[in-house]
Amino acid sequence: MSRSTKASSSSGSKLVIVESPTKAKTLRKFLPKNYVIEASMGHIRDLPQTAADIPKDLKKEAWSRLGVNVENGFDPIYVIPKQKSKIVSELKKKLKDADELYLATDEDREGESISWHLMEILKPKVPVKRMVFHEITKSAIEKAVENTREVDDKLVRAQETRRILDRLVGYTLSPLIWKKVAYGLSAGRVQSVGLRVIVERERARMRFVKSSYCDLESQWEAGSESFPGRLTEIAGRKLAQGKDFEEETGKLKDSKLLQLGEKEAAEYVDKWKALKGKVLSLEEKPFTTNPSAPFITSTLQQESNRKLGLTSRETMRIAQRLYEEGMITYMRTDSPNLSTEALKAARSLVEDLYGKEFLSATPRQFTSKAKGAQEAHEAIRPSGSVFVQPKESGLEGKELALYELIWKRTVASQMAEAKKLSVTLKIKLGDGTFQSSGSRILFPGFLRAYVEGSDDPEASLSDQEVIIPKLKEGETVDLKNLKALDHETKPPARFTEASLIKILEKEGIGRPSTYASIIDTIQSRGYVSKQGNALIPSYTGFAVIQILEKHFSSLVDLGFTASMEESLDGIASGEVEWLPYLKKFYLGKTGLQTQVEKKDKEIDPDESRTLHMELKLGADIKIGRFGAYIEKGELHASLPIDMAPADLTSEKIKEILQRAKDGPQSIGKDPKTGLDIYALQGRFGPYVQLGQMKEGSEEKPRRASIPKEVAPHELTLEKALELLSLPKELGLHPETQKPVVANIGRFGPYLIYDGEFRSLKKDDNVYKIDLARALEILAEPKVGRSTKILKDLGQDPKTKKKVSVLEGKFGPYAKVGMMNLSLPKGTVVEKLTLEDVLKIRDEKKKK
Repeated sequence: MSRSTKASSSSGSKLVIVESPTKAKTLRKFLPKNYVIEASMGHIRDLPQTAADIPKDLKKEAWSRLGVNVENGFDPIYVIPKQKSKIVSELKKKLKDADELYLATDEDREGESISWHLMEILKPKVPVKRMVFHEITKSAIEKAVENTREVDDKLVRAQETRRILDRLVGYTLSPLIWKKVAYGLSAGRVQSVGLRVIVERERARMRFVKSSYCDLESQWEAGSESFPGRLTEIAGRKLAQGKDFEEETGKLKDSKLLQLGEKEAAEYVDKWKALKGKVLSLEEKPFTTNPSAPFITSTLQQESNRKLGLTSRETMRIAQRLYEEGMITYMRTDSPNLSTEALKAARSLVEDLYGKEFLSATPRQFTSKAKGAQEAHEAIRPSGSVFVQPKESGLEGKELALYELIWKRTVASQMAEAKKLSVTLKIKLGDGTFQSSGSRILFPGFLRAYVEGSDDPEASLSDQEVIIPKLKEGETVDLKNLKALDHETKPPARFTEASLIKILEKEGIGRPSTYASIIDTIQSRGYVSKQGNALIPSYTGFAVIQILEKHFSSLVDLGFTASMEESLDGIASGEVEWLPYLKKFYLGKTGLQTQVEKKDKEIDPDESRTLHMELKLGADIKIGRFGAYIEKGELHASLPIDMAPADLTSEKIKEILQRAKDGPQSIGKDPKTGLDIYALQGRFGPYVQLGQMKEGSEEKPRRASIPKEVAPHELTLEKALELLSLPKELGLHPETQKPVVANIGRFGPYLIYDGEFRSLKKDDNVYKIDLARALEILAEPKVGRSTKILKDLGQDPKTKKKVSVLEGKFGPYAKVGMMNLSLPKGTVVEKLTLEDVLKIRDEKKKK
């Protein structure tokens, strides 16, 4: 390990390289002027992404398509993406003027890998120092400059091995799946395991058998106090509740339990409603609850999803920005430990804000429960030795919300436990026993600062209390109300992002830095969709898992994947040799290459394209070039993309097949054009169409989706004409003479004017709205997600459409007229030209 002297403005020029401009900007506050800080914009080189990226002299090699020389030492082919060429040139130029090079990329394996690649490309002739820190504060940066080290080859090798493994799995399995299922599909080392977990839950929902049961809900009164109760026993026999039924079979777990039917429940209501209740017992038990540990990556993603509605990727993007702005410590960690500095800061805040009685008796430390915890060495917390209070942070919107969440969780971890009293009251009514359960907060402790799952601790304290009056055994209580409640058992809940991350962490699948990527990848590939917060596997996702389970079971086995993560941890610690591991995995007797060559001859494509659903549907579900479809004999029909696999029924299948069999049925004629209007079914759901497709014409007939609340077979001509009226031009804006248009999109009804979108209000009817009302909405200040223009590039000289770069949900993006364009990874917005954007637009059009 090398050590540098304390940063000094008189010690020559030093080049410091970080990943992002934001991080660079924050670092400049703490380093002398002779420290030149530049951003690499993430990785400056990677494995080839397309065949065009492969160097010409290697294209003839059979292994070159993998980007890894599996025939000789598993050497990767590294290429510098075109968009990074300018950045590399700039860094080389800056390095020529420097006396020292500081590599200040993030402290995890990914950051170590970026530093190594920078060294390989820049080939510095000056001293190189690896500078690491887990927060961007003055003291942390000064300490990092004084205590530099060399790039850790073991961490680099572990990251490189992970990258090679992912490439070998993806590029070896995907072509096989293309051949056997459908073109363009893919498999991933970790993503496929995450997908399998979601598919297994959907299968459990398919196997689920619904059961019905009843219970009685009561309302009691003692003096002036009113409280609720539930029937728990009849004649000493306990009533069955939802938890007492098997999830899959619907059968009672214990035959001794009483499954109350609807008729019996009604009889008991009639029998008991005029009686008085008698107190059997009142039991009070004091108990305490402790605060949760400070956030690690997984728990931050889970809690921000539950409380703030943020996706995992949004959470990590915002947390990255907070870290780079110097507001929080490093956000990729699986250690809930707090430094001595953090403990002092948190405990000082508790005492100042809440009083000494709210402070825990001793500093609290927490240990990691995650398998193979190995990333950064501290929890995610506010940075520095004095935590900036949220209201004084200068942050806004989602950044403020996430920072406040982290601040509260950290402070609460050093607060006293909450003291509560649980109260259980049992009341006799006839031969039935009713139970009322309540709790009282004796001392709020940490709940004063942070309540898991709630945004307002003060308001939520009363929500946690259910007050039961103090009654004595033998006292009578008045029954004010008694009613029977019908229940149906529910299938296992689908995963949300929060619950999926929890299971991945528990099973040791992936690492803190990969959870957001796993969830993002399976959605972007169309294997999983979101309905509300629920993650639902698509039929294509089912097909991918089906072929992997049958022919490559180890690759989607949770235990096997977890053991791979442990091996990568072993490479990082120097306990496992990377090359023998890769050789065994890919070239061994049961290695991936051997398996794929063998299975290529064995797998029947038709069998792989047929989904083996755990449902009796009376028809086959198959995967085709354009998605899932139903096949029964000679009859085929597209399956709506938003119809969840577990929600399929034989009745729905019959209805879809019948519509396909009957063919397009006109529901009437359009009075303006005289063309027939049809109600049709497509892979994106039911829709109406004006006229039919003309032979030899590329022009599509006018179409509009049928809303979910409208049954296709009940669609009237009037409603169909209304649906087809959109998009509707309401008129020209009086100031600019540009059109104002009303339409319905993915997120509901909206207006569009001069490239700007505005959602309609709840009371506005998109079909009846007029120009006057539209102008009122457009005149209001815009709220919601920012669409800040980062750079105005003028107009497309040919089409005269406006060209600009905007700040989007997932980073900057370009816009040409109404067309949104993703920018290549690492694009520097300041250097982007009109020609660059138009080139991206033209390439997208070609594709």
